[in-house]
Order: sequence, then structure tokens, then C-alpha cells
Amino acid sequence: VQLQASGGGLVQTGGSLRLSCAASGRTPFSSVAAGWFRQAPGKEREFVAAVSWSGGNTFYADSVKGRFTISRDNAKNTVYLAMNRLKAEDTAVYYCAAGSVYYSRSPPRPGDYDYWGQGTQVTVSS
Repeated sequence: VQLQASGGGLVQTGGSLRLSCAASGRTPFSSVAAGWFRQAPGKEREFVAAVSWSGGNTFYADSVKGRFTISRDNAKNTVYLAMNRLKAEDTAVYYCAAGSVYYSRSPPRPGDYDYWGQGTQVTVSS
């Protein structure tokens, strides 16, 4: 599975952005779970959100719960991350990821995913 993330940019505090992650390759997109991670300068990559194979189940980091929404459109081979009420601390490079397991009981680690996109920069100005 190859992943291509897009949609990042510069936004003011309180604003919104929607990230997209387009998948391609031989593996049917509907057979992989997907997620978003982010990495701020000098910090480790951290989990943001995960979605199950069909899109019927989602899981969020506490820091984004209620503000971010992850979804997917398997017909378009795309995963989305809608980000609302953005804060300065949301500034990071955002990465989409995919793998065979959907994690819902505890935040997954980067090593739990098999495929990664290249990242898209999100900058929230205060």
C-alpha cells in the first residue's frame, strides 16, 4: 500500500483543516485499517486517530477527542482527518498510516502500522 498525504497548511488558532490520505497499490484498501500520527519538532511521533477497515469504528487520542474526526471512503481509497478548533499545540507534521490491525483499546504505536505516507505540515498560529 502506498500512501500520499495532503491538505496541510497554515491556519489560525480556532480554525479548521481537512487532511486527506490517498492509497494505492495491489492490496485492497478496505482490507487495511488506517490511522493518523503527528510529530512536532523535537518530539516523538504520537498517535492521533484510527479508523477500522469499514470506517464504522474510530479511536482518538485524548488530546484531539471532540475536535478531530477521522473517516474513510473506501470507494475513493482515501482516509480523511477533519481538524476543528485547532490549537497551537496541534502544530506538527501529520502522517497517515495503514496496517492489518485496528487498535481501539489503547493508543497504537508507530511500529504497529506497516505502511506510511510522507507527511504533511500543519502549522497553527496563535
